[in-house]
Amino acid sequence: MPNPADFADRYVALWNEPDADARRTAIAELWAPDGRHILQPPRETVDSAAALGLAATFEAHGHRELEQRVRLAYDEFVAPGHFTFRRRPEVTKVSDAIKFTWEMVSATGEVAGVGTEFLLVDSAGQIVADYQFIES
Repeated sequence: MPNPADFADRYVALWNEPDADARRTAIAELWAPDGRHILQPPRETVDSAAALGLAATFEAHGHRELEQRVRLAYDEFVAPGHFTFRRRPEVTKVSDAIKFTWEMVSATGEVAGVGTEFLLVDSAGQIVADYQFIES
């Protein structure tokens, strides 16, 4: 099992990484080949989908889909120079699970969004399931 704080730092750094090749390498190091990223979107998205009778959970499965998920988030939030992601101090580990919270911070230092990651890690120290909860 990797050091939880170091692992969380590597995870958050991935979402700020401008180089596509470096992102691809980081994904291969962090996630198992069949790893999943399951996103619980913000409340307003969930409510809008529910009003239509739909579920609003998004999932990326495997390295190729994970690359697309990270690239889309990078292109929308980080590349324009408006936001970066950073980890909040507390990281918790229980058995094969790591939990931490991150912030999306504006160029002026204001917190624009918060999310919590709940990662299940295999014996090789790679993510098999990444549950992401957007809190605001």
